[in-house]
Amino acid sequence: MSSQILKRVRGFEAEAEKRIEKDERPAFHLSPRTGWMNDPNGFSYYKGEYHLFYQYHPYDTKWGPMHWGHAVSRDLIHWEYLPAALAPDEDFDRAGCFSGSALTLPDGRHLLMYTGVRRELQDNGEEREIQAQCLALGDGIEYEKYPGNPVLDERDLPDGASSFDFRDPKMWRKEDGTYACVAANRGEDGNGQLLLFSSLDGLVWRYEKVLYANDGRFGTMWECPDFFELDGKSVLLISPMEMLPKEMEYHNGNGTLCVTGSFDERTDTFREETDQAIDYGIEFYAPQTICAPDGRRIMIGWMQNWDTLIYSREQKWFGQMSIPRELSYHNGRLYQRPVRELDALRRNRVEYRGVPVSGEVRLDGIRGRRIDMELSVSPAEGEELYRKFAVRFAQNEAFHTAFSFRPAESVLKVDRKFSGTRKALIHQRRCRVSGKDGRLKLRLILDRFSVEAFINDGEQVMTATMYTTQEADGISFFADGKAVMDVVKYDLIT
Repeated sequence: MSSQILKRVRGFEAEAEKRIEKDERPAFHLSPRTGWMNDPNGFSYYKGEYHLFYQYHPYDTKWGPMHWGHAVSRDLIHWEYLPAALAPDEDFDRAGCFSGSALTLPDGRHLLMYTGVRRELQDNGEEREIQAQCLALGDGIEYEKYPGNPVLDERDLPDGASSFDFRDPKMWRKEDGTYACVAANRGEDGNGQLLLFSSLDGLVWRYEKVLYANDGRFGTMWECPDFFELDGKSVLLISPMEMLPKEMEYHNGNGTLCVTGSFDERTDTFREETDQAIDYGIEFYAPQTICAPDGRRIMIGWMQNWDTLIYSREQKWFGQMSIPRELSYHNGRLYQRPVRELDALRRNRVEYRGVPVSGEVRLDGIRGRRIDMELSVSPAEGEELYRKFAVRFAQNEAFHTAFSFRPAESVLKVDRKFSGTRKALIHQRRCRVSGKDGRLKLRLILDRFSVEAFINDGEQVMTATMYTTQEADGISFFADGKAVMDVVKYDLIT
């Protein structure tokens, strides 16, 4: 039965969402039903629908005691809100129901694993948050917390592992029918590590080993791990805190990390081969993946960063999810593309081929704030390599956000300092793209409050939020020198 705390939350959110108009939300990115949203949780396919839970504070647009919000979709684009699934209403999770994952048990029940947080007075008089892993089982709407909670706590940790930083379990079912889970933890050296656990039935868990350790290379504490096979590689996704830049990688501080390698399931040994950022823009964190029924590996992330929380006095919600992205691995890199289901929203195609660009160019029919636009830029034949190319959008006389490309350095930059924000937060990010011949392909997905740029067929992605007034819907192109451009633009109609 639902607790009084959960019943109160459900009643509140049902009334509060009525005060948010449809055009005040993103058109096709999931936002919270009301209040605050952060990490995606429990991304799963259950009873013919995609389920996405999320870290949720319904009573305010700022972070607070964590609940699990809940939404479902049949196409990963159109989402329907369901009642909140979890609330902090037990002694072991009274300070919050933190991030976790979901899977389907053989008996048909939907199993959620989440981090329960409680506060405990320490011997030195300091009150600290103690984190442990907990379960809930349900039918896709109603969930009952497992009587044996917590199923993993400080007694299950190896020597030196912190019970203050032990969170974000990601479960999966192995080919032999047993279960595995990785959770983020802080080791004795203060750095992040991933702990591996196993279970025969998904209910009783035991510690196996440290699967992968930071050793001081990638920030400090790690959060929100994911682990899966992709195109012949084993892939770890991690969200490290306080990263230092490494050349043109890891400029986000609190950012994202993809580590690829091989995994020996007999010995539970992961061997690292390559590492890269997942998203090179300003806002992207805590991604989680699912293996869709058709075999695609699909990822969704929180389209936000802890260092760039831009609040509006008028806003009735805060936080949104990225477009779900199809993942692949080739050429030694993780590739990402918008899920193909997005193509069904395309309307009103406008196309130009071989457009010369020198100075500023505007094109009839190329404008909008809910669009899918593909650009292909190259040097003008017989001319010197152009020095800079830029596309500006969400534009009027006062505002714009831009991507600019300098081909001599092969550097692409996103810049939203003129997007209308009144806070001097982080407004630029850069990444180095492949090739130095002045050719660049961009696919820009614009929604009311965001842009996602898929670079060179998804070799890299740059994501940013922007809260520019919706009347600013102009788009222009600029070249310092002479370039040639192809452009195809669609409106995205939900």
